[in-house]
Amino acid sequence: MTTKIIDINEVTIKNYVESLRPEDLEIRKQIDIGYTYNTNVVNLFEIRPQWNNPSESLNMEFARIKHVKSKKIWRLYWMRASGKWQLYEPFSESTHLSKIIAIIKEDKNGCFFG
Repeated sequence: MTTKIIDINEVTIKNYVESLRPEDLEIRKQIDIGYTYNTNVVNLFEIRPQWNNPSESLNMEFARIKHVKSKKIWRLYWMRASGKWQLYEPFSESTHLSKIIAIIKEDKNGCFFG
């Protein structure tokens, strides 16, 4: 019997992403939210059909969260129009992933959801 270890950070991210996703499956074909996660980096992205080829989807990243193990903190980044990641100022770090998610939800500066 194999025991699966539950990663509380991934559960936190998964629950947040699920709260953002449209409930209607037809709407999800037009816009959806997804994420990638490995031990120290989370990427959040919109999923949309490509404008010139709707049968293919496009992932447009809007937030990146990195865990700095040596400092035991999470850092939040946003995607600039130039395609480069920038540290989200002035509230860019926390020891708790849930606080970083709260910053994204609030989106005080319109960096994540316009």
